Amino acid sequence: AAMLRELRRRWGSYKYRFVPWLAFNLRRQRRTLRYVPESSQDKIIADEDVFETLLKTFKALFINDFNRQADVMALLPEVKCQYLELLTVEQKWSKVNSCNHQGQQVFSPEEVLFNTLGFTVSRDRSSLVSAGTGVFVTRGFVPKGTVVSMYPGTVYRKHEPIFFQSLGNPFIFRCIDGVLIDGNDKGLSRSVYRSCSRRDQHGPFQMSDVSWLTATLQNPLAVGQYVNNCSLDKAANVCYQEFDVPRYFPVELKQYLPNILYSHDIESHLRCVVLVTLRDIKQGEELFSNYYTVVS
Repeated sequence: AAMLRELRRRWGSYKYRFVPWLAFNLRRQRRTLRYVPESSQDKIIADEDVFETLLKTFKALFINDFNRQADVMALLPEVKCQYLELLTVEQKWSKVNSCNHQGQQVFSPEEVLFNTLGFTVSRDRSSLVSAGTGVFVTRGFVPKGTVVSMYPGTVYRKHEPIFFQSLGNPFIFRCIDGVLIDGNDKGLSRSVYRSCSRRDQHGPFQMSDVSWLTATLQNPLAVGQYVNNCSLDKAANVCYQEFDVPRYFPVELKQYLPNILYSHDIESHLRCVVLVTLRDIKQGEELFSNYYTVVS
């Protein structure tokens, strides 16, 4: 009897992660999904603002890592000229402030994020009891309506196979239209993402970022899967917003996108999910979301 009670308890907390179970119970369990009649009503900030934030951050990361981008720039001479101009301006500014005349000063990705957006975020033990890892603003200040992190992972359309990846996986995010993002950085999910990333690479051009699978992040925003759910004592201070990466997104900057499509033969836009602040957030605060659209 005790074993049955334990199994029932585990199933009660696990069943919403079980994708086939969801397929048969969506009508009866609308509360497991966020119901938004139109996707436009889901926008806290405009898509243009999300795009500009990602573009600004990724350009700063690219310039900071410019010395390792020789193969990419060799194939994009016109783009190279633009970045050289930006790099020249940055170096002049750096010399004025640091008196460093020894060439380009290279910062950590976290420092680049701080210099670009005015804050840094990182993973650490959550302030919630038994919650495991959480995400904190470790430096700076984040104004309301700011993209503060991204939800990384493999992007699956509704009909694509995710059964085995979903087993015991608390990191599957469900978008409004049924698209799923697997943000697990371990096990089968990790292997699938790495495989898709190698598949989509074109010469020196990487179409996605794989560093979020490691402890050393190339894109310091790619920690959104570790943002914990709010509680009675900890109100939500961020929310999820879906964003389709436009086709004109600079190819040299795609190496910082922490998402990739599971299917290779489709023409759909890459789906990303960003976390946007609902209020001003100060240094030292933990980020808390509301799992409206996470299969949890």
